[in-house]
Amino acid sequence: MKKLVIIGGGFAGAYCAQQLESHFNLTLIDTKDYYEFTPSVLRTLVEPNHISKIQVNHTQYLHHTTIIQAEVQDISSTEVIVKKEKYPYDYLIIATGSRYNSPFKEKNMIVTSRAAELQQYAQALKKAQKILIVGGGIVGTELAAEIITKYPSKNVTLVHSQPELMERMPSKAQHYAWRFLEKRRVTLLLSERMVKTQHGYYITNTRKRITADLVFLCTGIIPNRDSFKKFLTKQLDERHFLRVNSHLQVQEHPHIFAAGDITSIAEEKLAQNAEKQAEIVVHNLLHLEQKEPLEKYYPKPRAMVISLGTWRGIFAYKKIVFTGIIPGIIKQLVEWKTIRRYRKN
Repeated sequence: MKKLVIIGGGFAGAYCAQQLESHFNLTLIDTKDYYEFTPSVLRTLVEPNHISKIQVNHTQYLHHTTIIQAEVQDISSTEVIVKKEKYPYDYLIIATGSRYNSPFKEKNMIVTSRAAELQQYAQALKKAQKILIVGGGIVGTELAAEIITKYPSKNVTLVHSQPELMERMPSKAQHYAWRFLEKRRVTLLLSERMVKTQHGYYITNTRKRITADLVFLCTGIIPNRDSFKKFLTKQLDERHFLRVNSHLQVQEHPHIFAAGDITSIAEEKLAQNAEKQAEIVVHNLLHLEQKEPLEKYYPKPRAMVISLGTWRGIFAYKKIVFTGIIPGIIKQLVEWKTIRRYRKN
């Protein structure tokens, strides 16, 4: 069997590994030893026990795969380098995802990322009275809702550089989220940016001074490119995302595929988009091996479900928007269905 290496075990990487392990001598290299349903990561901050519902060890759904928990140092056209080990490949799938970047180095600033990391701050959040959230996109809005729903007496401030929350969402969705947070006394500072910290204050571009016990950064998404940036420098766009062709092959490297947040495809960085890309990668890799025609990936709008606490949410698809309890239930069902797909093996 030919050798396939997958870097990253998130939505795209885990899907590809599960579908392809019976077709290749497969190695999955991930910085963690589990798959995680990232849309529910924020809930673990206010419900730490929820982490057991959204994580599945890679060994639980992969039975014929070599799993390496480590950071990838570099790649070449034929191998992946991890510490002192080299893993040769005939095909490579890059699914390293993205992360939020902190421009400030304050001790109480938290970058929203993995559930295990957010869990560490659950007790600190419980004790904190003043919370600052920087970024009012989908993640920042969901986080504010999670916190204020669980702890209605806390002082939560959200700073967002745009005039509307979730600026790429339909206006009805934006307005519902705004009303939801306003009703719960979240202070919304829109069209403002946090520019510096000074003497314990967080200062915006209009010179507003904010004090906070904890600060959550939900802005400034950057691709996880360190593992391949030397070898694929020419394939990185101006924002350092990885350029791929319509078949999701890395430019100039037909035996290397990429899927998920790491790609430069102009669409929302969503879990469902990552899985749709992964489906195309699986199809095309198998067809490439058989010298059959490859399928193109076409970005398109997809249904989105945004949670506002446990039992409220927003469903949006193109111009269709509905809000309330039903979207909240849908979000929970999607979580359950996705995790079940990996646990049933």
